[in-house]
Amino acid sequence: MVRPLCLLFDCDGTLVDSEPLLAEEMEHSLTEAGLPFRASDYVGEFRGARFRHIVATLEARYGRVDADRLKMLEQRMRANLDRRLAVDLEMIDGAAEALAALVGHPMGVVTNGPLRKVRTSLSATALERAFGDNLFSAYEVGCWKPDPGLYQYAANKMGYHPQDCVAIDDALVGVKAALDAGCVVVHLNRFPDVEPTPEGAIMITSMLQLPTVVARLTNTRQLLSSG
Repeated sequence: MVRPLCLLFDCDGTLVDSEPLLAEEMEHSLTEAGLPFRASDYVGEFRGARFRHIVATLEARYGRVDADRLKMLEQRMRANLDRRLAVDLEMIDGAAEALAALVGHPMGVVTNGPLRKVRTSLSATALERAFGDNLFSAYEVGCWKPDPGLYQYAANKMGYHPQDCVAIDDALVGVKAALDAGCVVVHLNRFPDVEPTPEGAIMITSMLQLPTVVARLTNTRQLLSSG
């Protein structure tokens, strides 16, 4: 009997629509720190990237900023974001339906975001029961996408080899990380007109398509194991 595929979900932009809120808070904080940043820059250039990577990129363009002031602004930004997530956050269309249809598969969340933010996001959208404690944050592991180590770590903790996991990620940094980790990768491409899906990944444009993709992958595995 073939074990069910393990499903590893990104959070921001895949399960919850937190990125617009994050981008707005980053615009306020980074611009105040002397690093010009617009909310549209996040989707256009930095979607899914680690906050410190964004800061380093902006500092290379506009000059270094005082580290203590930046730390203070980041703390304020994250506190403001937590409050907004608890009140204004919505899930990605089709996420609840997809998770309900995929009951029976072990599921985890693999994210570049802090663990507190992940818990707040899942609680605010009532998605936390699908994942339990299977939450894997780069801040806890010390490894950020696009490094494949985060997905490899999550797969191992779930008791699976990466090749027996399906990673579902909307950001190119996450897709690259999962591909390099050896996972089967589904790219939730919500911007197909402007964002190509990397070679080797399966593109979907709606979470409602995910159960069909997972069923197809499951059937293929069963045929291979019986042959």
